[in-house]
Amino acid sequence: MSTKKISISQKSRRLMIRETTTSYLFLLPFLIFFVMFVVYPMFMCVYTSFFDATMGREDIFIGFDNYKTLFNDEVFWVALKNTLIIVIVSVPVTCAFSLWVASAISKMHVAATSAFRCIFYLPVVTGSVAVTMVWKWMYNNYYGIFNYLGNKTGLLEQNINWLGDERYALGCIILILLTTSVGQPIVLYVSALDNVDKSLVEAAEVDGATELQAFWKIKWPQMMPTTLYILVITTINSFQCFALIQLLTLGGPNNSTMTIMYYIYYNAFKLYKYGYGNAMGVILAIIIAILSAVQFKMGQEK
Repeated sequence: MSTKKISISQKSRRLMIRETTTSYLFLLPFLIFFVMFVVYPMFMCVYTSFFDATMGREDIFIGFDNYKTLFNDEVFWVALKNTLIIVIVSVPVTCAFSLWVASAISKMHVAATSAFRCIFYLPVVTGSVAVTMVWKWMYNNYYGIFNYLGNKTGLLEQNINWLGDERYALGCIILILLTTSVGQPIVLYVSALDNVDKSLVEAAEVDGATELQAFWKIKWPQMMPTTLYILVITTINSFQCFALIQLLTLGGPNNSTMTIMYYIYYNAFKLYKYGYGNAMGVILAIIIAILSAVQFKMGQEK
């Protein structure tokens, strides 16, 4: 009897080893890709940040000099301020607007809900260059639609150079970012609302709870994992705002739309200061990691 048990145990162990080995073999292509294109570049980014690395000569080890220069760089602080403004404005507005739209369209007929989801998600799947070019035409200070409507309605006395004026340029970038960022959160919130336990909502309504009370006490807690995911992803995307700046303003006028991502690109690929650009990349990664950890902590506490 004991011999039979040992034999079964050995077979189970061999089967488990074989299944584990097979699983890792299936994962191996992805792991190789992940190491080559994610882990290795991250390591090289941190490593190169300690060098005076540029094109056409050997890298020179300079320790923390890149970081010392970085913290004395006025343009970097302007870029950080602009990036934080983008994050502080776009993240809560995107989440609140997406939740409001999702709450409205989730109560409609299935066909109407699907249609609205497609409409709001369309800018996400549309090429960023195409979307940006449309907005560039809308902001044009001679024949753009905003100046045209402003003049026709009497809201504007003269045309405004939206992207060329320091007072409006960053706000224009944020507006574009908002319109291209709400699609995915709306789809996620609609799915989250569909997965809410309907029996709990009906029980609350029977007990006299208002729609707002039912939402806040029952629906919202069940949607917290989705909200946490949206907060983290939207924060990361806002910090990585680059294409809009590259295609519309190049960080101008007078650095009023300069972001950290564009400043990294400018130093690394325009001035060929690879070590300095990587030092900024390390700082940006640390900032994003800290904010993401704070968001996860707040989400777990709730």
